[in-house]
Amino acid sequence: MSGGDRDSKDFVLESSLQYFFYSQLQEFNEKSQEPLPNEAIYYSSMVMDRFGESENYFEVSEGKVKDKVLGVKLLQTSHMPREEKKRVLKDIGDMALLICGFFSDSLNKKILDTKYYQELGQRAYSHLNAEVPSAYDVPEFFHLLSLRFDQLATVMSLVSEKTIGQAADFESPYLIITKKIAG
Repeated sequence: MSGGDRDSKDFVLESSLQYFFYSQLQEFNEKSQEPLPNEAIYYSSMVMDRFGESENYFEVSEGKVKDKVLGVKLLQTSHMPREEKKRVLKDIGDMALLICGFFSDSLNKKILDTKYYQELGQRAYSHLNAEVPSAYDVPEFFHLLSLRFDQLATVMSLVSEKTIGQAADFESPYLIITKKIAG
């Protein structure tokens, strides 16, 4: 279908990228034999939304854009002040979740596989739970994310397959825009 041949029913208008991800995650979650709590789906949609901007996916060090080295960051958290530790642990868990879920195919034939990132993410969320024992009115919220990490990643992976698969067909009504990192 060429761009001029599309009619209005081919386009989906969402009020935000986060809402789009939430609705997609919820759609797959509802089909699960053991659905995740809505708070976990909501949180996951916020993670996907946050990393929809490329500057949140990478870090700038010495004027160069680099991948985040999550394993080293996790080790460094034991020596950080509490607020920085919470922020870094959350970033590690969220980044690992996104890698294991939405970008798991990018790890094919790599030394570090999804199992490595899953363990990092679970450990980060578990440590974060010790610092933040309740979130979204759910006791042990980050412990829940740690325990159900694999299931969250699977739901994200299904969303990835659906959205990236549609984009590959050039008939996707979805467009994800990332900002260029200044540097």
